Amino acid sequence: MEWLIELISPYEVSLASTILLYSFVIFSGIYLGKIKIMGISLGVTFVLFVGIIMGHLGYTADDDVLHFLREFGLILFIFSIGMQVGPGFFSSFKEGGIKMNALALTGVCLNVAIMLAIYFIQGGAEGSTSISQLVGIMSGAVTNTPGLGAAQQAFLQVNPNGYDVSQQMSMGYAAAYPLGVVGIIMAMILIRKLFKIDINKEKDEIENDKKASLLAPHILSLRVTNKMIAELTLLKLHTLITCDYVISRIEKQDGTVIIPTSQDLIEEGDILLVVCSQQDEEIFTRFIGPVVQKTWEREKGPVVSRRILVTKTEYNGVKLGSLRLHSAYKLNVTRVNRAGVDLLAAPNLRLQMGDRLTVVGKLDDINNLARKVGNSMKRLNEPNLITMFIGIFLGIVVGSIPLHIPGMSVPMKLGLAGGPLIIAILIGAYGHKFHLVTYTNSSSNLLLREIGICLFLSSVGIAAGKNFFDTVFNVQGAIWVGYGVIITVIPLIVMGIVARWKYKMNYFSIIGMMSGGYTDPPALAYANKVGNNDAPAVAYSTVYPLTMFLRVIAAQLIILFFI
Repeated sequence: MEWLIELISPYEVSLASTILLYSFVIFSGIYLGKIKIMGISLGVTFVLFVGIIMGHLGYTADDDVLHFLREFGLILFIFSIGMQVGPGFFSSFKEGGIKMNALALTGVCLNVAIMLAIYFIQGGAEGSTSISQLVGIMSGAVTNTPGLGAAQQAFLQVNPNGYDVSQQMSMGYAAAYPLGVVGIIMAMILIRKLFKIDINKEKDEIENDKKASLLAPHILSLRVTNKMIAELTLLKLHTLITCDYVISRIEKQDGTVIIPTSQDLIEEGDILLVVCSQQDEEIFTRFIGPVVQKTWEREKGPVVSRRILVTKTEYNGVKLGSLRLHSAYKLNVTRVNRAGVDLLAAPNLRLQMGDRLTVVGKLDDINNLARKVGNSMKRLNEPNLITMFIGIFLGIVVGSIPLHIPGMSVPMKLGLAGGPLIIAILIGAYGHKFHLVTYTNSSSNLLLREIGICLFLSSVGIAAGKNFFDTVFNVQGAIWVGYGVIITVIPLIVMGIVARWKYKMNYFSIIGMMSGGYTDPPALAYANKVGNNDAPAVAYSTVYPLTMFLRVIAAQLIILFFI
C-alpha cells in the first residue's frame, strides 16, 4: 500500500497527486455546497473552503501549475459569463432597465466608498488591514468572485512576486463571503418589513403588468370593413400603416385561406390574421375593421403553422427580409423566438443561430425552408469552439494593452479578467454581424463556467490555506467579518429604500435587482422562492451584465490606484 500512501501524502507533489488533489477539492466542495442551512446554500463557492482546508493540512501543488490553472479557470469563467450576458447587455439600458441599472450602479459606488472609508478610518496604509485585504473583503461581501480574480491578477501585474499579498485577498474574500450571502437575504427581509409589503398584493401587481405587457407579439383577427382600403395591395397597405406588423393569413369570403404576398389585394369582408405590437391594436381596428373571434387551424388544411430552427452558420447575422420568403417560398414568418423571448418578425431583424421561426404556409414549402436554414437540433448541441477561442485570443490581446491613466503608478491593463469579459460581451452582442456563431446552449455554457470557477476557486483555496486559520480565526479575522457585513448591508438598504420609496418598484423586482447587483445566485434562488414568479429573475438579468463588468473593473482600479 506504499504507492497509495505516497499518492495521497501531502508531501508528494507530482502530476498524479495534483490532479487527485484538485478532483477531491472540487467534487467534495460541490457536494458540501449543496447543503442548505436555513434554506441557504453557498453552492460552488464551497470549493474555496475545501481548498483552504486541504492547503492548511499541507497539501499543495507546483506554483506554476497553481498559477496556470487559476488564470485559465478565471478566463473560462469570465468569458462564459460575458457570452451569456452579451446579447442582453446593451438592451438592458432601455426603458425600465435604466432605472434599475442606475440603482445597481449606486450600489457599486457605495460598496467602493464604504470600503475606502474603512481603509482611511482604520489608518490607511499604516492601518492593520491593507488595501489588498480590503479589496478581497469587498469582493467576498458582494459575493463577486471575478472581482477577486481581477484584483489578484492586477496586483501580480505590478508585483509579479507578490503571491503572499494575493493570498491575503483570498483570505479576506473567504472571511466575508458567508455573511455576504446571508446579509443580502437579511436586507431583502428588512426592506419588506420596513415598508410593510404585502407579498400577495405584489404578486397580483406582477400578473396585471404581465397581462398588459406591450412587448410580446400580439395576434389579431380583423374583418375588413373599411371600403377605403378595399382593392389595395398589401404593399400599398404597408405604406399607409408604417408600424411593424405581419399579415400572416387571409381568409377570403368563399372560405379559402391564402398566404398573402405583397401583390395580393385586400377585399371587403376578408378576415386578416395580423401579428403586431399590442399598443398598435387601435391603429388596425380603426383603419381595417373590428376584431373577430376566429380559430385558425394549425395542423389541418392547405395552410399550417410550424416552428423551424436556424442552425446553418451561413444564415447567422442575415436579415430576415433577405430570405425573400414571400416570393421564393410563399411563406410568412410571424414571430421569431430567441432565447425564450418572442420578437416581431420585422424584415430588418438579423437572424442568429438558435432562432426559432414561426412560419405559416403550405407544408411542402415549410419543409423546403427548413432544409435551407438547417432545422437540426443536433447542430445546436455542437459546441462552437472557434468563436470561443477567437474571443479568448482577442480578450488576452486587449487585456494586455497598457492604458495610461493620470494618478496611477503604472499603466492600467484590463488583464486576463477584464479583457476577455469585454470581448465576450461584444461578441455576444454583435458577433452575428461578423458571422461569428455566438450560440451556445445553456448546458454547454454552464459546464464551461462551472469548470472555470471550480479550477479558480480550488487554486485560490489551496494556495491560501497554509496561513488562513492563523490569519482569520482571531480578533483581526472577526474585524474583517464586521467590515464585510457593513460593506454588504448598507448599500443594499439604500438601494431598496430608494427603489421602493422614490420609484415605487415592485418588491420582487427590488429583491431581484439586489441579487443581480451583487451577482449572487443563492440570493436569486431565495428571491425566486419568495416570489414564485419570473420578476426577480428578469430584474437580476437586467442589472447583472453591467454590475458584473463594473465590479471586475472597479476591483482592478482600486488595486492599481493604491499599490
